[in-house]
Amino acid sequence: MALSPHVPELGALELLLTVARLGSVGRAAAELGVSQPTASARIKGMERQIGVPLLERSPRGSRPTKAGLLVVEWARHVVEAAQALDAGIDALRERRDARLVVVASLTVAEYLMPGWLLALHETSPGTAVTLRTANSSDVAGHVLAGEADLGFVEGPSTPPGLAGAVVAADRLVVVVAPGHAWARRRAPVTGAELAATPLVLREPGSGTREVLEMALAPYGGAAKPRLELASSTALKAAAMTGAGPVCLSELAVTEELATRRLVAVPLADGLDLRRPLRAVWPAGHRPGGPARELLVLTRRSGPSARTGWQPAPRLDRYTAPGHPKHSSES
Repeated sequence: MALSPHVPELGALELLLTVARLGSVGRAAAELGVSQPTASARIKGMERQIGVPLLERSPRGSRPTKAGLLVVEWARHVVEAAQALDAGIDALRERRDARLVVVASLTVAEYLMPGWLLALHETSPGTAVTLRTANSSDVAGHVLAGEADLGFVEGPSTPPGLAGAVVAADRLVVVVAPGHAWARRRAPVTGAELAATPLVLREPGSGTREVLEMALAPYGGAAKPRLELASSTALKAAAMTGAGPVCLSELAVTEELATRRLVAVPLADGLDLRRPLRAVWPAGHRPGGPARELLVLTRRSGPSARTGWQPAPRLDRYTAPGHPKHSSES
């Protein structure tokens, strides 16, 4: 049943109880953090709303009228019930805030997220984290659908419907097996040459694929891929078996380049394969609780100095022990 228009709002009832307890509108206003004129106006408005005077005012202060005493008693039960409700809501929020669901692109999940989650565990050991992986376009869909508290994507821009912040910088590299002809090249591969060469690439919808296609658009676009594979691990394996040139994140091939199992191909200066890595969340809803804490940790970690690109601060390198499954608990 709808309440009548004579029922005051909760804040006004709390003010009335405070005046009755302290015997002064001024002292009640100070305790509740409002000005005395505001408190007086709220009391007068409540008296008009109810239709009876609630306080007797004198130079010594204010005290409830006979009708006011009744309203004070009724109001006490209402405010106590509201306080119990408030405490219950806080308990629910604490339980909710003890869980965090993150969905991240494969590059971020494999090579950056382990270090970030370790840092989160050190600051908030009671937070249970579920990490899911997807390509960047699917990450956006999960976040928009409310299936994750925070997402991490690769690519030149924030997906529609989401807000975001750059948390790291990355660069794509083209790598080949040591026996490939490009491994012995001295002259850089040009944009036109790379665009005309069938490459081994990530699937459509991945941030890696999007950045490469944008970089090759001025040269007529990328040729039809030799192979399309769904993970960095698969791309590296294809490159090492001689399947052809592979384009993937520099983060993914640090060890292989250091041990010469793969060779980075020199590229012409006009090819810009740098990209930001972003945290994303629904537009108009800033992350809170553990999601906000994780976001702060990622931005505090500092950006990758390898790329020389500085829209984000320097990010320490983290290497995951293995490819994350569809879901993992930390």
